[in-house]
Amino acid sequence: MIQTVRGTFDILPDELPRWRLVEETARAVFRCYGYREIRTPIFERTELFARSVGEETDIVAKEMYTFMDRSGESLSLRPESTASVVRAYIQHKMWTWGSVVKLFYIGPHFRYERPQKGRFRQFHQIGAEAIGQTDDPAIDAELIEMVEEYLERLGVRERVLFLNSVGCAQCRPAYVRRLKDALADAIPRMCENCRRRYEVNPLRILDCKVEDDQPLIERAPALVDHLCSACAAHFEALRRHLEARGIAYRIAPRLVRGLDYYTRTAFEITGARLGAQNAIAGGGRYDGLSELLGGPPAKGIGFALGVERLLLALPEEAAVADEAPDLYIAYLGAAARQHAFRLARRLRREGLIVLYDFEERRLRRLLAQADRVRARYAVLIGDEELAAGRYTLRDMRTGAQEALSEDALVQKLAASRSPAASASR
Repeated sequence: MIQTVRGTFDILPDELPRWRLVEETARAVFRCYGYREIRTPIFERTELFARSVGEETDIVAKEMYTFMDRSGESLSLRPESTASVVRAYIQHKMWTWGSVVKLFYIGPHFRYERPQKGRFRQFHQIGAEAIGQTDDPAIDAELIEMVEEYLERLGVRERVLFLNSVGCAQCRPAYVRRLKDALADAIPRMCENCRRRYEVNPLRILDCKVEDDQPLIERAPALVDHLCSACAAHFEALRRHLEARGIAYRIAPRLVRGLDYYTRTAFEITGARLGAQNAIAGGGRYDGLSELLGGPPAKGIGFALGVERLLLALPEEAAVADEAPDLYIAYLGAAARQHAFRLARRLRREGLIVLYDFEERRLRRLLAQADRVRARYAVLIGDEELAAGRYTLRDMRTGAQEALSEDALVQKLAASRSPAASASR
């Protein structure tokens, strides 16, 4: 039997309501902040990720799904979307749209990682990017506020916002030298990844998740203590903006993001329900990425979260049942069958969810099926109903029945789908 590939999974119909909840809530919240949805291809030229994410990062070096197409061009399934969105910003000259362009995305991504709880090789991300001509820390604060509002609306309340600044091209080299000096004696005792990063990208050592290495990493100097005056002022202004908005945070002096393009602001939000690997969302600023990809000078900040991990963080009461059918049609006989099909079509045009069985069954079994699918009403159509020109409508909650003409039946059921009626369902 052929099964799903390791690290992938099917999202079954009963599971989809929770997915729709997080996706539609994102769309509702992000729109309030002026973000518009963008959809980029799921594969891009490998060069895009090598130049943006960084050739020495684990993502590019070890985790990307890369292949040669028939023309001999190297392509990769997207491991993240910031690079794709910035590429689209450049390709479509979005800087002509306004001083700050706000975009969000929802979709699948791919990394060859070891599958574990909440982590898969095909995974889904929700993220947003604000790209433009200003690095005003108020934009950073607004984006963080938006993420916090989104999680709050979903009921994810046991969470912590961690904040840091990773500096810029002017102050980071001096910090990296201090970092290497501080870890020089410890490096031989650290994991293989840290020993490699020490030579090619020392800052990434701070992102190590190996438990035995954490006491050694604590020796590292704090990034916020080694910022240039411009980065220090930006970070202080961001903190004031967050405090003015009533957003609580904790300084994480060794927080870095796992991609090379980040500058200045870096943040992460963790959730208590996720255990050791408790990150829900993360992001930061990436001034200079547009130029790196061949575009005009532009500033940017964004975030992303993994939907699979977010679903684990949702409270139990966030479980949403799929929308139940408005009506189940129980018909008896060939003539009633054709009437059932015609009635169903008319009701569906009114926006109602209507089900019926394709096999003839006894009335008792048909009503049992209506109950099984949680239909709000059942309509009975048999020879008597056809002769009288009136259908028997049964309330599946109370068992009450009434005989209605087809027009009256449609009117009643359509009214039950009105916004006011739907809210009380």
